[in-house]
Amino acid sequence: MDWMSDMLNRSRKVMPGGVSSPVRAFGAVPGDPPLIASAAGAEVVDIEGKRYVDLVGSWGPLILGHAHPTVVEAVTKAAANGLTYGATCPAEVELAETILAQYPLGQRVRFVSSGTEAVMSAVRLARGATGRARIVKFDGCYHGHSDGLLVKAGSGLATLGTPSSAGVPEPIAELTDVVPLNDEEALTHLFEEKGSDIAAVLIEPMPANAGLLRQRPEFLTFLRELTKKHGALLIFDEVISGFRVASGGMTQLTGITPDLVTLGKIVGGGMPVGAYLGSAELMEQIAPNGPVYQAGTLSGNPLAMAAGLATLSELAQPGVYEGLESMGAKLQAGFEEALATNSIPANVVRVGSVLWVNLQAGDTPRAFSAIDGSSAERYGRIHGDLLERGVWMAPSAYEVAFVSTAHTDAHITTILEAFGAALQQGKEALV
Repeated sequence: MDWMSDMLNRSRKVMPGGVSSPVRAFGAVPGDPPLIASAAGAEVVDIEGKRYVDLVGSWGPLILGHAHPTVVEAVTKAAANGLTYGATCPAEVELAETILAQYPLGQRVRFVSSGTEAVMSAVRLARGATGRARIVKFDGCYHGHSDGLLVKAGSGLATLGTPSSAGVPEPIAELTDVVPLNDEEALTHLFEEKGSDIAAVLIEPMPANAGLLRQRPEFLTFLRELTKKHGALLIFDEVISGFRVASGGMTQLTGITPDLVTLGKIVGGGMPVGAYLGSAELMEQIAPNGPVYQAGTLSGNPLAMAAGLATLSELAQPGVYEGLESMGAKLQAGFEEALATNSIPANVVRVGSVLWVNLQAGDTPRAFSAIDGSSAERYGRIHGDLLERGVWMAPSAYEVAFVSTAHTDAHITTILEAFGAALQQGKEALV
């Protein structure tokens, strides 16, 4: 037995599915997951030495690529001064100031250790501030794995075909109303029926956990107006889009001002970080100043703060987002050309450096229900071939691809050559 197989067997004996997060197990695509030994720039290397061009980017945070020298240096210096304090540190204050400068709606920010924590805490704050219990989310959208949000969620749940999760008590799930994306009528009906009980509506302004479901500006504007009318808060989940599509995320690109924004991924620069922000009036209701309790021993961890500061400093340099836009556009054009050359029906959806290859005919989906389930089967047929050819893409048709500043024209060429060859090889099963 080779080393990879041995390690996979060992992992499955000590961890559920051999993984610490479900989608890593390759349950939705053929084959076994490689185990990664190292990474640098736009590439990862498995334990047998095989190198891959990486379009997963640790699921989004590595906008500068793996082991960016500035980030590594910042973390190394911070580590030499202690790994955790359980107390506020200067880097925490500086990162808070940096984030709030890019999100003018925010006057206060609270750091946590993950995107799940950020969203869970923002929902609790919304309930505490409004005195209401109900929340609204959208079908297929994933906002972390807290109990009340594992209702018709996307991401790994969509991959595994599971509409909800065991272990979530019905009384908790019952407080979450789920409506389709891109459906003003459904929202209007819900608010007419339950508006006085709804604390908040939670949405990814760029839904990217069940495909990349670009929303109409009119729909997002309608949502903002509807929540204001009924006294509910609007929460933008920007755990993926924050600092990814622009320095102010989708809040900046849409021009819509939500009440609360949740962040993660990039603001940790590859370290575990989440955050939520809002007005002083709202955020001062959090303990110790207010009655809404939230705490975390490792929140504001000095290593994570250093990584976040270094990452955002690099992103603030002139031309960075323009370069990401250009590289993303090249990859999109190449994907589209290869699909057209092989007469394979598909949509390639892109927002900046985030892309989604949807292998189905027709209009680009804007709602989870519009995604043809057979597109996932088609994606699975090419995923393994891409991996064999040295391209690491998400092991799920519902996940997106991420371009980083470390990707070069040579990397894009490698990706597109492998993609074209994979399409050609699997063409009969894809058309």
